[in-house]
Amino acid sequence: MRAEIRAIRLDLLLAAVLTGLTAITVDDHGGGLLVHVLAALTVAPVALRQLAPVPVTAVVLGALLAYSWFGHGGTYPNAGIGALIGVFTVATLRPRHVAAVVSAAAALVVVLTCVRLVPSTGWSEIGQSVLVVLGAWALGEGTRRWAERVERLAERAARAAADERVRIARELHDIVAHHMSVISLQAGVARYVLDTDLATARQAIETVGETSREALTELRRLLDVLRVDHGGARAPQPGLAALGDLVERARGAGLRVEVAVRGEARDLPPGPDLCAYRVAQESLTNVLKHAGPASARIDLHYGERTFALEVTDDGAGGPADASPASHGIRGMRERAELYGGVLAAGPLPHGGFGVVLRLPVGAA
Repeated sequence: MRAEIRAIRLDLLLAAVLTGLTAITVDDHGGGLLVHVLAALTVAPVALRQLAPVPVTAVVLGALLAYSWFGHGGTYPNAGIGALIGVFTVATLRPRHVAAVVSAAAALVVVLTCVRLVPSTGWSEIGQSVLVVLGAWALGEGTRRWAERVERLAERAARAAADERVRIARELHDIVAHHMSVISLQAGVARYVLDTDLATARQAIETVGETSREALTELRRLLDVLRVDHGGARAPQPGLAALGDLVERARGAGLRVEVAVRGEARDLPPGPDLCAYRVAQESLTNVLKHAGPASARIDLHYGERTFALEVTDDGAGGPADASPASHGIRGMRERAELYGGVLAAGPLPHGGFGVVLRLPVGAA
């Protein structure tokens, strides 16, 4: 709003200056009241050019044409600068076809004005006048394209920020959902056996403590990423190197988990590595939450150019939100697509639930 007010003030100042200079020029050559009014109308409407560019340009061109009929020969008020400003403004603020029509009309009026005011005007002077009008149109068109490009870049930046917020929300969901599921189950175990099996209760409480500390660590990592000051060391995001700890936490929560590796295990790129870890984390969390008494199996397939992760269980059923549009599965699928991979999830033919992730990782 302040920028618009400032622009209007500048237009008012510009119109006042041009009107004053035009009045001085007309006075030097003489002329009645009508001539002065018409001369003023060739520049004064510029004050409203950003509010109504087409009407303003029409008034300027009409006044310029009328001045050529009632004015004095040899005097050209303000060299037609009001018409040039009008053409430039229309080309900047209005669609191309409107700008083309206004520019053609302005070129015609300028030619008629030149011929009327200065009968001795040659074809070279007329051509130069037309080129000046077309130059004003081209300059306005270039300015409009530049403004559109800036707007597109701003929209792209806004979309990138929105995508980043979604990614951060997904990270928070993965961290909180997994760790809180383990904590909730272990707290329930500790409460259930507190009076009958003190050793089991103590182990459950220790698992709660370890899981909560790890959750806090991952949350700190994520919050560090959001800080403006990027100085200082930060621990890397988890990857498949931390899969063993993830499996141990799931086993501590009462889930039987088996891990199998096929192919030559190797480090994956950071993005696919984090994606695979999060899919395994989300899948084990879903087993803990929805499968009931069950065991799970994690298969890691290291191919020459691909990597596959398969998490299956033999529980009573898959997640309650196992539809393709559900938040958890949709989030895992979006993670996979982000790195050029695919993810499939659904019930298994003989019971249980399965999640399969495939990622391209390049040559070994």
